[in-house]
Amino acid sequence: MTKTESHKIKVAITHGDINGIGYEVILKTFMDSRMFDHCTPVLYGSTKVASYHKKLLPPQMQELNFSAITDASQAIDRKFNVVNLIPDEIKIEIGKSTELAGRMSRMALDRACEDLKRGVADVLVTAPINKKNIQSEDFDFPGHTEYLSSKFGGKSLMMMVCDRIRIGIVTNHFALKDVPTAITKELLIEKIQLMHNSLKRDFGIPMPKIAVLALDPHAGDNGVIGDQDMTVVKPAIDEASANGVLAYGPYPSDGFFGSNEFNKFDGVLALYHDQGLIPFKLMSFTEGVNYTAGLDVIRTSPAHGTAYDIAGKNKASEQSFRHAVNLACDILHHRKEYDELTNDPLE
Repeated sequence: MTKTESHKIKVAITHGDINGIGYEVILKTFMDSRMFDHCTPVLYGSTKVASYHKKLLPPQMQELNFSAITDASQAIDRKFNVVNLIPDEIKIEIGKSTELAGRMSRMALDRACEDLKRGVADVLVTAPINKKNIQSEDFDFPGHTEYLSSKFGGKSLMMMVCDRIRIGIVTNHFALKDVPTAITKELLIEKIQLMHNSLKRDFGIPMPKIAVLALDPHAGDNGVIGDQDMTVVKPAIDEASANGVLAYGPYPSDGFFGSNEFNKFDGVLALYHDQGLIPFKLMSFTEGVNYTAGLDVIRTSPAHGTAYDIAGKNKASEQSFRHAVNLACDILHHRKEYDELTNDPLE
């Protein structure tokens, strides 16, 4: 990257659940000094918690030092900056879900989002949270995607990204029984347009091709199994196509992935969580990235969860988190290039 030292991308990082693998993958990522060549990390968490987790790593991984700051505006290039959320001692219970861990997760998210709004951070990368212990009167969301959509007041699309595929999820974290009634023509058109816009602006694809998956097996078999693909999904695809989007389908998901048909498209729109996440994680379990498309802010996250079962054991791979940091930076560059090319020169 060509940015100078004084203009490196400032990456706001939320520490997620302090009892999971979040700190491990964050520390392992930035123990590679090359990461500091193109970004300046700002971790929202605790130097004491970070030190605790660092001590659980092998001696050769102990070289990363922390720079304690009180505000992201104080971040120093080529340093691992930590905004201390709580100065007191914190009880860490590796591998366990605790009320304190949930509260710390919320504090990190709230503080990082405020700094994004203030413009003292450029992009957001979130470590995994526990969707149960983070719940409170102030946080009543099934995940990061819904929280960020509420926080920044925009329509969003949960998108899973790896080298082989980009998969958007129409209904995010819905219970499966609620999916059919949630899928409407209007929602599908909205999500298709969000993916189209993101592929162009965030990924630099001038004319993206989008495949939309079917809801029912065999896309309903012409009404034998179900008619929602004919009465809702297909009309939404047709209307999006009439509006200039290269959208195709609906495709039965089993044959679509089994025949590698996905290789012909720049993006795939799955109608519900597991329809998209199962093939995605089979392709890229350790390297995939969760991206919240459609918002003014850029947020990425590793595609895995808290992984309590391996927390504190030096077994977690940092590849997904590293890719999340790199993707956030790449998207910021793509957006700037796209905006420069599409701005009215007369203005």
